[in-house]
Amino acid sequence: MLTRRAALGLFATAPLAYALTPQRALAREPEVFQNPIAINGYDPVAYFTEQKPVEGSAANLVDWNGATWRFASAQNAAKFQANPETYAPRFGGYCAYAASKGYLAPTIPEAWTIHEDVLYLNANLRAQELWRQDIPGNITKGLANWPGILG
Repeated sequence: MLTRRAALGLFATAPLAYALTPQRALAREPEVFQNPIAINGYDPVAYFTEQKPVEGSAANLVDWNGATWRFASAQNAAKFQANPETYAPRFGGYCAYAASKGYLAPTIPEAWTIHEDVLYLNANLRAQELWRQDIPGNITKGLANWPGILG
């Protein structure tokens, strides 16, 4: 029989147990970008136009899909605004390799790949190396895992 004292003890420990349990990221939309500044403040258009990471400027901002995006120039900001899905990285700017394995990981600007006109970011250069060993297979796995990762 559960006594009143035992029941109160269970209620008191429930928040602690929840806090100590690993939680998955939750979202309502299929893409969730690291907030509040998307992709660490780097210009997503520059990956396509300059083939390298270029830091964005606070002078060239676009708010899209729940995050603020920075751009190196007003021209890049305009390109993004005209068609953000073309330039925004897949998997919400989180590590594409981690998504292929079923979890979220933050990214660094130097670990990136454009494959079939889509930008993919990785957590580090080792993850990028593993990602590039089977890009099509990793994309398929990441897309399959993505809804479950988000909750």
